[in-house]
Amino acid sequence: MSTTPPIAMVEEPVATAGLGGGRHRNKTTKIRGFRAGFWVYAGLGVVVLSAVFPYYWSFLIGSGDSTTISDPNMSWIPGGNFFANAASVVNDPAVNFWPALWNSIYSSTLIAASVVLTSTLAGWAFAKLRFRGSKPLLVFVVATMAVPTQLGVVPLYILFADLGWTGSVGAIIIPALTSAFGVFWMTQYLQQTVPDELIEAARVDGATMMRTFWTIAVPAARPAAAMLFLFTFVGAWNNFFWPFIVLDRRDPTLPVALSLLQSNYFVDYSIVLAGVLLATIPLILLFAFAGRQLVSGIMAGAVKG
Repeated sequence: MSTTPPIAMVEEPVATAGLGGGRHRNKTTKIRGFRAGFWVYAGLGVVVLSAVFPYYWSFLIGSGDSTTISDPNMSWIPGGNFFANAASVVNDPAVNFWPALWNSIYSSTLIAASVVLTSTLAGWAFAKLRFRGSKPLLVFVVATMAVPTQLGVVPLYILFADLGWTGSVGAIIIPALTSAFGVFWMTQYLQQTVPDELIEAARVDGATMMRTFWTIAVPAARPAAAMLFLFTFVGAWNNFFWPFIVLDRRDPTLPVALSLLQSNYFVDYSIVLAGVLLATIPLILLFAFAGRQLVSGIMAGAVKG
């Protein structure tokens, strides 16, 4: 005895106007048996609140004073000291806020752009070019992701010290110009989105391999490249371990500079959290402007036209 599944893909005809006043019927696919109900929205609401609450908590403490975090009767309404605390962070001579902000913007943007370029080129080669040893080489690149970053800190620091590059922003940019994850990500994406017939047609028309790459691969890889750029930028922006080791305290990135607040204002967490919120504002703005590209990059590999 057969049973009807609770979720089924069905074809329903929809009448649309055709040429010459006639009508023809197109088919649209709908999903029956599943509807976004109360529990779906309730679950999404819990996820949103869980993501927003740390920011609100930081703003709540950052808008108070040094006694706010230890007050058992703390009000859940933000105070009026946020701008004063933010000014304390910006004007602190030990923090060097504006140079640190510029170092973070400059290094993160350059790292993200380089990772996108090199990953797209390598992904194109692994996905669409035939050369000896391509599969073992791709396996080797992916295997490097299993090596902890901390294992290479000591030899990397010795190398940059011998070159005289310690204390400069270039010391955090050069080791991060390529990414094994980025190569793997772009390889998988280009394998699925660029058909071999399109490449063969371009070669028949006389296009060189680099011309084919710029005219076919780059436009097709734009959603995945945008997603890779965002996550690489965020990772470089939040990186603390290597910049803390190799950079000079007089010319740090923003996470390293904000760590000095805890030593200068060990008890005043209102100033510390105000500085943390200042450091997250550029990331929030970036995701606000590039959110559509991020969603399209996530969905591009899941839905095919």
